Amino acid sequence: MTSHQTACRHLLSLRDLTLDEARALIARAIELKRMQTAGQAFRPLVGKTLAMIFEKSSTRTRVSFEVGMAQLGGHALFLSPRDTQLGRGEPIEDSARVISRMVDAVMIRTFEQQTVERFAAHSRVPVINGLTDRYHPCQVLADLQTFYEHRGEIQGKRVAWVGDGNNMCQTFMEAALLFEFELCVACPEGFEPDAELIAACGDRCRILRDPREAVQGAHLIATDVWASMGQEEDLDRRRAAFAPYQVTDALMDLADPSAIFMHCLPAHRGEEVTDSIIDGPRSVVWDEAENRLHLQKALLEFLIPH
Repeated sequence: MTSHQTACRHLLSLRDLTLDEARALIARAIELKRMQTAGQAFRPLVGKTLAMIFEKSSTRTRVSFEVGMAQLGGHALFLSPRDTQLGRGEPIEDSARVISRMVDAVMIRTFEQQTVERFAAHSRVPVINGLTDRYHPCQVLADLQTFYEHRGEIQGKRVAWVGDGNNMCQTFMEAALLFEFELCVACPEGFEPDAELIAACGDRCRILRDPREAVQGAHLIATDVWASMGQEEDLDRRRAAFAPYQVTDALMDLADPSAIFMHCLPAHRGEEVTDSIIDGPRSVVWDEAENRLHLQKALLEFLIPH
């Protein structure tokens, strides 16, 4: 095993990055985006392969990682739930030992955070969390890139999360600690983010019941679907609980005049957000979606030795 393999870096949550590294990734993503738009070829990962393990399906995650590797000169290998059964047909540790001997990095989109952590602990190559039930670091880094492009520095700003205290909310909580912004989470009782994470955030994060209070003076309003993948059977109960948490023009009007709206997509229009918001001038969701490609290219360049 070479020296870079013994000390390989992973991105399992935002805690795996320092503030300087996170800022450098965002700056690099903006530069790679400029180069791509200008038609400037940049292929530092020729001969490199990314294994993409999907236990949860995805449009944006697959397209952005696969296209990103191709643009960087490498190759992405798509492994569907039919191709791998982490921890079922074979122990996660054994899958990690085998796959990481054949590829240069692994991206995993799965259910339990413990799955990516166990895989990374036995991998020779960098492991990237493409989404778990606990965190979605690639998406929030792309969100921060988008904010920087539209509004500049996020440090000291106020962010409002409206809706479920889910993996996106919890990653925004980690981002609030790392980037030093204020986060107001508006969620119904029983749908709060992880209690330990709330405690760890201290005064960086407040949990509120009234979405109008949460968005007051906010510079960024973010939301997500009311029922994530695997929670569909609970949809009726969730719709009733979250009905007052829809992001509407009236709600956005309470925010700072410069406020922008984000959603990691796919959106259930007419539930967590109205058409007039997601399609309106305050929405940056399409830039946000595109930036998954550029941010992840910066991440792949950062993590994969070349």
